[in-house]
Amino acid sequence: MRFEDKIKRLQKIIFGYGSCAIAFSGGVDSTFLLKIASLVLPKSKLLAVTADSPTYPPEELRQAKEIARRLKIRHAVIKTKELKDRRFSSNPVNRCYFCKKELFSKMHHLASKYRITCVVDASNLSDAEDFRPGSIARKELNVRSPLVEAGFTKDDIRRLSRRLGLYTWNKPNLACLASRIPYGQEISVRLLKRIHTAENYLKKMGFRQVRLRHYGSLCRIEVGNGEIYRLFKKRERIVDRLKELGYNYITADLEGYRVGSLNEVIRNE
Repeated sequence: MRFEDKIKRLQKIIFGYGSCAIAFSGGVDSTFLLKIASLVLPKSKLLAVTADSPTYPPEELRQAKEIARRLKIRHAVIKTKELKDRRFSSNPVNRCYFCKKELFSKMHHLASKYRITCVVDASNLSDAEDFRPGSIARKELNVRSPLVEAGFTKDDIRRLSRRLGLYTWNKPNLACLASRIPYGQEISVRLLKRIHTAENYLKKMGFRQVRLRHYGSLCRIEVGNGEIYRLFKKRERIVDRLKELGYNYITADLEGYRVGSLNEVIRNE
């Protein structure tokens, strides 16, 4: 399908909803979707919904609020409590299912309150390349994914976001902090804060795409392929700081950052 045809198809799909509540993280995909929806539907028919949770960095919530304000879209922030659910916090392979089920259930409640007919998310075709049990909750709760229906990939979204003047067009990929913890290891607020502090330190050193994978007293750092050499140049400072945070062994992944690296164990079984 030609790029222009994808855009027209996306607009037609969203227009057909009449109104929609959009799961809005402030990332590349959901910002693009919210922008397109604002060009198709009256703003009175739109609601951006952002989850406030320890599993997401607080600065992302601040950015989501700012983007919604700039776009002049009604914005609701809901507190999710997945960490109080043992089915999530015990960190099983399908933990994302329980997180998404709570989010989408609360979104349906909000949609009903605001008389909005449809709940949507910003999943796209590129997401199918990774293991995503949250997609089961999406299907069970009848959440629509217009970017998938219109045939959009991540590259498509970045390309058109740039054309639309969205500063998120080249924003690094975002994933919840729980994705840094191998399945089976308990997830806690304290551990999530530790991981967030470590990643923030690396970002302040100038690394754009960062993941710190947690393995007890050992951590594995992923940065973009073009940044690995610089990571080694700054290793002494990095080691000192991460040891302060409780890591005894600090390692670097020579493959660099890649989506869902913790899921490679599942894919290789």
